[in-house]
Amino acid sequence: MAAEQTVLPRWRGFNLLGLFSEGQEGRFPEDDFRWIADWGFDFVRLPMMYTLWVDGDPFTLKEEVLARIDEAVAFGRKHGIHVCLNLHTAPGYRVSATWQDPFGLNLWKNDRALEAFCFHWRMFAERYKGIASDRLSFNLVNEPAAPVDDPADGMTRADHARVMRATTAAVREVDPDRLIIIDGVSWGNACSPDLADLGAAQSCRGYKPMAISHHAAPWSNCEGYGEPVWPGCESRGRTWDREALKAFYGPWIDLARQGVGVHCGEGGAYNRTPHDVVLRWFRDVLEVLTAANIGYALWNFRGPFGILDSGRDDVAYEDHHGRLLDRGLLALLQEF
Repeated sequence: MAAEQTVLPRWRGFNLLGLFSEGQEGRFPEDDFRWIADWGFDFVRLPMMYTLWVDGDPFTLKEEVLARIDEAVAFGRKHGIHVCLNLHTAPGYRVSATWQDPFGLNLWKNDRALEAFCFHWRMFAERYKGIASDRLSFNLVNEPAAPVDDPADGMTRADHARVMRATTAAVREVDPDRLIIIDGVSWGNACSPDLADLGAAQSCRGYKPMAISHHAAPWSNCEGYGEPVWPGCESRGRTWDREALKAFYGPWIDLARQGVGVHCGEGGAYNRTPHDVVLRWFRDVLEVLTAANIGYALWNFRGPFGILDSGRDDVAYEDHHGRLLDRGLLALLQEF
């Protein structure tokens, strides 16, 4: 049977968090790119916080911080890894119930927020024009919330489409061939068939069921989650197994059949889920995605979801240049 997803390569890799939030180290070590390539992977996503490179207002840039992104893009080209830039914290939006934009922006409602959002993506388009899309892509904003019907209650489908279309147009004015990737709404879980005509790829998530992926994660609302078992996990009134995963990814696979590129930009499980459960569950996730030729990026590379320094207490780690390597999770990923 022909693969459903034919627009994008089946990129496989990791999220790197050098500019993810305040207090991060602020750089993307070349060793990460080297090791990722050595282990057979070809993709990194950089979820970034725009306030780290602005000064005083959303239109004044700190060149010394942007230079760190330049460095990461260069490392990707050097080591044969596709680099995907993402605004995890964008002007007026972050996937957090408590975060407030320091400049009072609301991406889905304010003209000034949209102006700032387009400004930053146009800046990246100008900065990296000439780098081919098989080496660099722009993932506009991380995990828009669930659309609502009443505009007074939050982001509607129309709000989302307006922002995505305007920003895509702003990038293409500068760099018409740049690959653009749009995250699914409902926090990356639901695709946007209304944007299928845009010529942009779309990004899903590998976190269902949340009872496995976010078990005991301190920032996650665990109400309604069952015990992290696989198969047969109960999560908010639904029983999850391989067939449930197939049903969940069905709309994404249908979108791919329409000629839209699809990639899974994040997936994985927090370090409090038993390791054997993670490996059984994520094998099923990867098998479902791979059957449709959909690639993935683990959240994260180093850290509580990752293959290095994850802090799990039920893994026999190997030393890897002073880092603690989860060989079992790495071996699973290498199969796919």
